[in-house]
Formats: sequence, C-alpha cells, structure tokens
Amino acid sequence: MALGTPERTAAELLAVLRRLKGTRDPGLEVSATQAAELAHRHGAGLLAVVEHRDADPALLMAGVVPVDRPTDAGELGFHLDGPSIREVTRGETATGYPVVIVERIPVTGPGAQLQVVVSDPDHPRIAVFTLHSPTGRGWLEVAGIAGRFVSGVEFSGYGTRSASARPPGGTSGRSARR
Repeated sequence: MALGTPERTAAELLAVLRRLKGTRDPGLEVSATQAAELAHRHGAGLLAVVEHRDADPALLMAGVVPVDRPTDAGELGFHLDGPSIREVTRGETATGYPVVIVERIPVTGPGAQLQVVVSDPDHPRIAVFTLHSPTGRGWLEVAGIAGRFVSGVEFSGYGTRSASARPPGGTSGRSARR
C-alpha cells in the first residue's frame, strides 16, 4: 500500500485486515496503527499484507538502507545472532544478489518473523524485508509467498530506489496473495 501519512496508512491497513479477518476485532486497529507507525519511523518503502487461504495474514515491510560500504552475504550473516533465531541461511536471489535470510520464532508466545537482507555488492546499500505473522498459523505458506516476491528484487542504478522501495507518488497494492 502507498505510504501516505501514518494515519492514512493505518486506515488502509486496517481496512485490508478487517476484510481478510472478517471481523471488527479492536486488536486489529492497534496492530494496524503500530505497523503504520513502525513503517514510517523506519522509512519503509513497502508495507503489504501477505495472505494465503491456509494462513493468518502476515505483514511485509521493506526498505532500502544505506550502509558504510558494500557487503556480502557472509559478512551480513556474521552480525545476526540471538536466542530467538531459528535459522540463518545465506545464498543468492534469483536476480543474482547476495542474500541472508533469518527466521525468528519467539521463545515464548505465538508468532514468527522472517528477515531478509539483500545486499547490493556494487553500491553501499541493502534492501531489508521483514515478514511478521502475529499468530504463526500457516507460516510456511506466507513465508513462501514473501520469498518468491523478495527473490526477484532488482537494484536500479546508484542512488535510485530498488523494487522494494516506494515508487515516486506511491502505488496502492492492497495485498499479496496466492
């Protein structure tokens, strides 16, 4: 979805979540507001709902982040650690960029999170994608959909935004689904 003001982003996200969940659960409004504020605070260029018929909806947030110097997947993976990390995978996207994928499963409580960092070896920037499922139900399905999306990331010329970033003027993508 296009990231306008935090309030507009929260309202659009809430409408999508209510449509998907088929309920007016007050917790959805809190979740939508928190996600919108987080996306704006971190300068995300993408905020999307990933859905699958056998899963609860998950949120995908992405943005391009400048770094001090170009990095590779091995170097990125070295900096990722923690008790909730289930798996760290290094590889290459379908478009040839180094990638590190980190799956986090909370030690206590429900939910799951996937962070994907795609490095541009030619320029000092990375694309960071975070997929979050509050319940974890259908995690493999939504993670697979997000993975197919992320695998096609392309960095444009130096100083331009990647496919993960918001295009000028933004576009409204309501949700990714399979």
